[in-house]
Amino acid sequence: MIKLITKEFRSVLKLDLNQTLRTKGFWIYSILFGGFIAFLFVSGITETQIIGFVGLGRLMVTFMQVCMVIIPIYVLITVVRSIVGDKENNVMEYMLSLPVSFSDFFWGKFVAKFIVIYIPLFVSLLLAVIWGAISNLDIPWNMFFLYSALLAAMVFCFLGIGMLISVYARSQDFAVSFAFVIWLILVAFIDLLLMGILLKFRVDPQWVIGIGMLNPLQVFRVGVLVLFDPKLTVMGPAAYFILDTVSRSAFIVFSILYPISIGLLFAWWGNRRFNNKDVI
Repeated sequence: MIKLITKEFRSVLKLDLNQTLRTKGFWIYSILFGGFIAFLFVSGITETQIIGFVGLGRLMVTFMQVCMVIIPIYVLITVVRSIVGDKENNVMEYMLSLPVSFSDFFWGKFVAKFIVIYIPLFVSLLLAVIWGAISNLDIPWNMFFLYSALLAAMVFCFLGIGMLISVYARSQDFAVSFAFVIWLILVAFIDLLLMGILLKFRVDPQWVIGIGMLNPLQVFRVGVLVLFDPKLTVMGPAAYFILDTVSRSAFIVFSILYPISIGLLFAWWGNRRFNNKDVI
């Protein structure tokens, strides 16, 4: 059992948070997403309507669609440098001289990265709700809580993948390149684009859609749409298989738990490797 409340874990967590908060990149990242929300309000998107949704709900869906593309690659490129970067900068040699276990070091950095990546996203959504309340817009609380949970699940998923890559990589350049390839593959298979390839070989459509649902980005996208569009009309025939297989509520739960499970699995794998490999 991982002891996340040890003094050493808190020390690593605090150190990593302080280092991140002192960087310009974190503040640029935070301001960009806050500014994007402000831009959406200024652009008048809250006054447009699609599939019956208008106002703040329309804004939240647009925000989530942008996050679906940007956040995974940002998380991967940011996180894959964590462990391998410390090794290249000789931080590992210093850490080995301190009474800090590898697990405390790994999970301390993991939690710190989750906080600094997720909090700006959550605050952006929260600011949208606050501004909507000031503007006398109806607040779709169900969408706010679901989308907050989906963002947390997506960040957790790619954080686990990124930490695993960082543990195995021998250089930061290789880690970033490999992370970019992973992102390209997942984006290429989003929206069930692999359907054309598999149907060409006469694969059962149910298997095609099932394989597509292994992609966490696809699960995230459907999770966003299933509340926005309960019948998933924008997905076409694939919606019938999805909604006939599981209920809408069950898929919402799945869209949150599945990415978290992937992130936890890869993070556990990365921590196990980190404890057993030569880190110098």
